[in-house]
Amino acid sequence: MSTRLEDLPIRDDLRGMVPYGAPQAPLPVALNVNENTHPVPQEVADDILDQVARALGDINRYPDREFTQLREAFANYLGEGLSRDQLWAANGSNEVLQHLLQAFAGPGRTAMGFAPTYSMYPLLTRATGAAWIAGTRDAGYGLSAESVSSQIREADPDIVFLCAPNNPTGTPLTIDVIAAAYEAARGIVIVDEAYHEFAPREAASAVTLLPGRERLVVSRTMSKAFAFAGARVGYLAADPAVIDALRLVRLPYHLSALTQAAALAALRHAPLMLSMVDEIVGQRDRISATLEALGYQPHESWTNFVLFGGVSDTAAAWQGLYDRGVLIRDVGIPHHLRVTAGTQAETTAFLDALASVGSAA
Repeated sequence: MSTRLEDLPIRDDLRGMVPYGAPQAPLPVALNVNENTHPVPQEVADDILDQVARALGDINRYPDREFTQLREAFANYLGEGLSRDQLWAANGSNEVLQHLLQAFAGPGRTAMGFAPTYSMYPLLTRATGAAWIAGTRDAGYGLSAESVSSQIREADPDIVFLCAPNNPTGTPLTIDVIAAAYEAARGIVIVDEAYHEFAPREAASAVTLLPGRERLVVSRTMSKAFAFAGARVGYLAADPAVIDALRLVRLPYHLSALTQAAALAALRHAPLMLSMVDEIVGQRDRISATLEALGYQPHESWTNFVLFGGVSDTAAAWQGLYDRGVLIRDVGIPHHLRVTAGTQAETTAFLDALASVGSAA
């Protein structure tokens, strides 16, 4: 008889938890995990391969523990007068968030987010021994300065997560709300800008709020706009003292030499890597317009995906699309599904399949 998880002496606070589990299936059109489905441009791929090959020459040595060049490159990319002492990076933004929770949360402490939001926040929180507090959003999934401030003051969390724009809803989060949240909080405020590059060009980043706010952290990723999901590179900007705190909890040499080389090469080609963003935004808006014409209710999105309501039977609609070779996401919101904006061909395949499913309420 095989051993079950519950038979092991696992931590009591981990019992009953379910791991992150976005479906993975070899379908022709996979639009369920908000990847950038465009391939990395060939000239960028060639440069990455060249830099990785160079790094292999010293692969017998440990990598730069402080990933100094990479932090410098991220500071240059974000601008706003940032220095490398204000930058941190890890294997995907989830590890960046984990480092923050390890340093500032843990047993006896709390972290708070505003549901529905990124499903990894409570998982990471509980895995580090802290308790999760779920705040609420308005009917359209928005957040106001007044609502956020009052909820934070009442809950008094050690960490506040603000997803800007929000996943899984795509909802914008304005700078005034972030500033109000910071003023109401006594602990660390994390602004997760994983999808910021897909917001309107005039939308300000929370990076502009960093001066004078030593408890504010702005997290980013290369997975989305940079089409780098498989490389696992996330980063954050914060006060240098926050960076010092993260050094206490990170594993030694946590970013491999190969990862550092690949990320540096990609950042050198940032304008080209980001050139596909406008096309993705165009497909996102095309999806929203067509969904509305088909009788669904797409929500406003500043990301590379669209959450849409008005689905009479989400399970049947999801299965119907799956059977037609299209994989999207049921995020657990009644009568809603979420779809990533892919290439023009992928978007067409999704819209054609959805029209044939015909599941609008």
